[in-house]
Amino acid sequence: MMSIGERANLIEMRHSLSDDDRDAARAAIARMQRHFEEFNGTMREAYDAMTAHTPVAEGASLESIENADVKGWWIRPRSAPAHRAILFLHGGAFVLGSATGYRGFASQIAARAGVDTFVLDYPLAPEHPFPAAHDAVLAALRWLANSGIREVALIGDSAGGGLALAVLGVAERPAVNIASVAAFSPWVDLAFTGPSFHSETTHDPVLTRPVLANAAAAYLGAADPADGRASPLHAIAVHLPPIALQVGTDELLLDDARRYAEAAAEQGTTVQLEVYEGLHHVFQRSTHELASARYALDQVAGFISRNWTLEA
Repeated sequence: MMSIGERANLIEMRHSLSDDDRDAARAAIARMQRHFEEFNGTMREAYDAMTAHTPVAEGASLESIENADVKGWWIRPRSAPAHRAILFLHGGAFVLGSATGYRGFASQIAARAGVDTFVLDYPLAPEHPFPAAHDAVLAALRWLANSGIREVALIGDSAGGGLALAVLGVAERPAVNIASVAAFSPWVDLAFTGPSFHSETTHDPVLTRPVLANAAAAYLGAADPADGRASPLHAIAVHLPPIALQVGTDELLLDDARRYAEAAAEQGTTVQLEVYEGLHHVFQRSTHELASARYALDQVAGFISRNWTLEA
């Protein structure tokens, strides 16, 4: 069941959780926890194996790219237009994650939207601290523009969602039109000023406060946590494309999404905020288990498709 509330420029949708999906979400979380407890390897290897659980969409082709400008994977659904692309920015708190591990998740969006999707491998902290990841996204946009792409949609989860939104604050972006942005559980405040992060009533089954704090320290080093390139909540631009945000109520980062949505809407931007009751951080990866995940990805694909600005 869905309820919709509208304020100036902000459409907020709340989705209740069916009994079947509630059981499926518990099973998905339990499987994830067992995975990390039993995995024999590094944390980065474990995270990649977990994210790779999302299956590659039927009919999507995969192409590895590594050159002087970018590293990552193209995900190409059938009959995609040549001048459009989705730039997908993976999560992992700036210290984990890879384009290889996220190919399945990105393919689920690419297939639904019918658009070629490039999953970027940006450099990870602590080896490559701030602003390395941010700068890599700008380089990827320049590369896409030089490759003939005329408009893009930016999509990211968690830290990747923060990176996608942070790019909007850059004064001189590369010469490619950003038609829209969609972010799953975006991490937009590395200063941790959100009430949900500190509230004792928040019981996040995926993230913990120490994990996020340690990751922020590894990424930021001596940088200001309120720098807009790391924490876009603190530097929201005046002119923004349409933005879609999705977040679960069982998240430390719940108020990151809420506060960004409200602040962006106040700047005159159209913002679609979807809050999924009883769901966890980036539940959208569980496309096999959760009807809510499949529905959420359908919503994002529809949002992106409605907001292209150039003719096909």
